[in-house]
Amino acid sequence: MTRLVSAIALATALAATTFAPVPAHATTREEPTRVTTSAAAPASIGEIKPPVAEKRPHSYTHHGITIEDPYDWLYDKSYPVVDDEAVLAHVKAENAYFEAKMAAQAPFTEALFTEMRARIKEDDSTVPQKDGDYFYWSEFEEGAQYRKHWRAPAVGDKADAAKAELLIDENELAKGLEYFRLGAASISQNGRYLAYSTDTNGSERYTARIKDLQTGEHLPDVLENLRGDLVWVANDTALVYGPSTEEWRTLEAKLHVIGTPVESDVTLYKEEDQSFGVGTGLTAQEDWLIIATGDNETSEVRLVPAANPTAEPILVKARQKGVEYSVDVRDGELWVWTNDNHINFRLAKAKLETPGDWQTVIAGSDDFYLTGFDLFKDFFVTEGRLNGLDQIQLRSYADPAKITPITFPEASYTAGLSNNPEYDMKKLRLAYQSMVTPSTVYDYDVATGKLATLKTQEIPSGYDPSLYVSERLTVQARDGTMVPVSIMMRKDRAEILKKAGIEGPGPLHLYAYGAYGYAVPPGFSTTRLSLVDRGFAYAIAHIRGGDDLGRRWYLQGKLFERTNTFNDFVDVGRGLIAKGYTAEGMVTASGGSAGGELMGAIINQDPKQYGAIVAHVPFVDVLGTMLNEKLPLTPGEWQEWGNPIESKEAFAYILSYSPYDQVVAKAYPPMLVTAGLNDPRVTYWEPAKWVAKLRELKTDDNLLLMKTNMGAGHGGQSGRWNSLKETAEEYAFILWQMGMADKAGGE
Repeated sequence: MTRLVSAIALATALAATTFAPVPAHATTREEPTRVTTSAAAPASIGEIKPPVAEKRPHSYTHHGITIEDPYDWLYDKSYPVVDDEAVLAHVKAENAYFEAKMAAQAPFTEALFTEMRARIKEDDSTVPQKDGDYFYWSEFEEGAQYRKHWRAPAVGDKADAAKAELLIDENELAKGLEYFRLGAASISQNGRYLAYSTDTNGSERYTARIKDLQTGEHLPDVLENLRGDLVWVANDTALVYGPSTEEWRTLEAKLHVIGTPVESDVTLYKEEDQSFGVGTGLTAQEDWLIIATGDNETSEVRLVPAANPTAEPILVKARQKGVEYSVDVRDGELWVWTNDNHINFRLAKAKLETPGDWQTVIAGSDDFYLTGFDLFKDFFVTEGRLNGLDQIQLRSYADPAKITPITFPEASYTAGLSNNPEYDMKKLRLAYQSMVTPSTVYDYDVATGKLATLKTQEIPSGYDPSLYVSERLTVQARDGTMVPVSIMMRKDRAEILKKAGIEGPGPLHLYAYGAYGYAVPPGFSTTRLSLVDRGFAYAIAHIRGGDDLGRRWYLQGKLFERTNTFNDFVDVGRGLIAKGYTAEGMVTASGGSAGGELMGAIINQDPKQYGAIVAHVPFVDVLGTMLNEKLPLTPGEWQEWGNPIESKEAFAYILSYSPYDQVVAKAYPPMLVTAGLNDPRVTYWEPAKWVAKLRELKTDDNLLLMKTNMGAGHGGQSGRWNSLKETAEEYAFILWQMGMADKAGGE
C-alpha cells in the first residue's frame, strides 16, 4: 500500500540527502606545482604533487557586484554530459593524487574495512510484513552486495515459506554495472504485477519495468527517465509516474495504461512553476490518488478517484505562500496536516464537498511539534517531537484528544512507525534505536499496549552496550540559544587514550547536517564504533536548520538566518572543548551535501578548532549555484537559500558565507573531499572548484585530498561492501591525520 504523500516531504526528498557520519591532523604538504593539470602519475609515487588547476579569467556581475571566478571552466557547460578533456584530466589527476597519498594507508584501510564488515551480519533479512494476501521481506545472502526481495502467501498470521517466490534479485540486475540502485517498487493491488525502477549510473534518472509475477516475464512496457513513485490505479490497468525534465525536475504526473505506447501517456497534472516538484500516492484506503505539488515552504494537493484517474481532480486548497499541508482520506472524510495557523502544525478535517474548510482536530502546540499522522481503520497515529525526542501517539476517532503514548526507556533515542502497509492494522510495526542501542524492530499490540521485540540488529563480531555511555546535553551558542548535543563514548575512554599515548582530553568527532528541516536522529552505527573504540567521543550537534526542536528551529537556520547553523556548530565544538570532552585541534568533523556546505563554512570561520574535516559532495558554491537557474534544483532552492538573481540583499548575504567565495589565504585543517561525476544534486564542479581554490590560497602544510566517483552520484558507490570500503577509507584518513593510524584494532 502506498501511504499518504506530502508535498513537503517530496520537496525535501528531492532537495536534500544526508550522509552517515564520517569523521578526520596534520602531516605533510607538498608545494603545489604551478603547471597545467595532468592525470599522469610521476615516476615515483613519493614525489607526486597535488594537482593545480589552471586559472582562466572569468567574472560575472550582479547588482553592481563583480565576482572573479577563475575556476569556472571546471563546470563543463555540456553537463549532464561531462566530456571536456581538460575537466576530465583535472578530475582524474585529483583521483590519482588521492590514490597515491592514501596508498601508504591501504593496509590500515583494509583492516578498518575488515573490522567494519565483521560487525555486519552478511546473511541478514528484514522481518516479514503482511500486505494483503502475502508476506513481504528482503534479504542479503552471505557475501552479496545487494538485496533479494521475496514474498510468500499468508496463511493466517504467518508466511508459507515453502511457497516463497523471488520478486527482485538486485544482484542479477547489477551484474556488470559499476553502479546500481533500486528506486521505486510497487505491487499491483491484485498481487500479479510488480513495477520497479532502477538507476545504473547515479544520475537518479530511473528506468521502470513491469514484471508479471505469474509468468516471471517482463511486459514490453518501459518507462524511461523518471523519478519518484510508481502508483497502480484504474484496477491495476495503469501506472501513475513522474517523468524527469531535461533539468532533472519532476513537473508532471503522467498515466501509463499497460500495453499502450508511452507516447500516448496522459498528463494528469502539469506544474508550471519550475520551483515546485510533483509527487503522487494513494490514500489510506487506496481509493483516492493524491497528486501533490510543492516546494520547501508551500503546498498544493489534488485528489482524483483511483479507479478513474482521468476524472476532474478535486483541488483541496489553492497554494498560499508559506502554507504547507498534506492530506489523507478516510471514509470519505478529508484529513489535513498543516502549518496554516501554527508554526508547529495542526491536524484538521474537512468534507470532500468543501475540502478547503479545515476544522481543527488537534491544535498546534508550542511544546509538541506535530510531524505527521497515519490513518488506520480503528485508530490513527500522530508522530512528533517533544523537547527534541520522538513521540508516537495512538488516538481514537471518537476522542482524538485522548492520547495513548508509546514510551521508551532511554533519555535519547529515535523511534517511529516502520512498515505498516495495511489499513486494518492490529499490531503496529515500530523501529527504535539509540546511539548505544542497536536497531530494534517491535510490534506494538494496539489492544493490549504491549511491545514485542521481533528483531534486534545482530553484530557478529560482538557488541556489549554496557561498555558505552550516551549523554544528551545543551551548549550555549553565541546568541544565547541552547543547542542540544547527543554524545556517545566508551566508559573506559580515559584508559583507551592512555594506552594510545594520548594525554588529556581525547579526540571528538562532531557531526551535523543543519538544513531543510532534517533532524539528525541520535541513532546507532556499527561503523562509528571504529572511532569510539579507539577513544573518540562521537557527538551529533542538533543545530538550527534542522527541525529537532520544532519548525521554528528550522526557520532560524534558513534564508537570512542561515549563518545561525554555522555558528551553532562552531559554538558546540567550542563548548565541548570547554567542558573537557576534547581540546582545540582535536575536534574532527564531517558532513555531506548541505552538511558539506557546513564543513566549508566552519573551516572558514574557526579552522584552528579542527584536526581534520571530511566533506562529502559539499554544496560549497552556494552563490554560483543559486545564480544558475538552469541547474536542476536551483529554482526550488530559492525558498531555502534566497534568490540572488532578483534580490541584492540575498546576493550579499549568500556571498558573505558561501564557502567557495570565502576561501582566503590562511591555514586550513587537513581535508578529504568527495564528489560524484553524475551527481545531479551537488554537481561535481562545486567540490572541484573549492579544492582548486583551497590549493591556491591555503598557507598550511596540511593534506588536502579529493576523490571523485566517476560512475556514481550523490550517495557515493552502490553496493553495501563498496559503500563500506569508502567509509573505511574516510575513517583511515581521519585516524591517520589524528596520529592514530597505527592503532589498527579497537579495544
